[in-house]
Amino acid sequence: MVTNTSGKKKTAIARATVTDGEGRVRVNSQPVELVEPELSQLKMLEPFRIADDDLREEVDIDVQVEGGGVSGQADAVRTAIARGLVQFHNDAELRDAYMEFDRSLLVNDVRQTEPKKWGGPGARARYQKSYR
Repeated sequence: MVTNTSGKKKTAIARATVTDGEGRVRVNSQPVELVEPELSQLKMLEPFRIADDDLREEVDIDVQVEGGGVSGQADAVRTAIARGLVQFHNDAELRDAYMEFDRSLLVNDVRQTEPKKWGGPGARARYQKSYR
């Protein structure tokens, strides 16, 4: 059985393919253990720690991620992996465990940066006024 899922955070989009296998997790065609920084790696593997590592031995997960920065990509991968495991195993208990731990494991974070407007250096800030 093959399951395709996706996860989003800011401008990062991750697409995961979950298949039967022996526990290989690859992010952009390289093993997740080689991902830098280590904090991102830990965040990506969070769904396995919540469920339990026995789930990892049953599946191979291949994730393609693009856009955004390091942290956004890690969150997107985390969501894609968690969704893929729930869909692959069709397990309501696993879904409830993820929801109880952190809703963003299964639900995309829809927040985006506000666009810059005229009259200032950013979305809300205004240029300073000089009197002299």
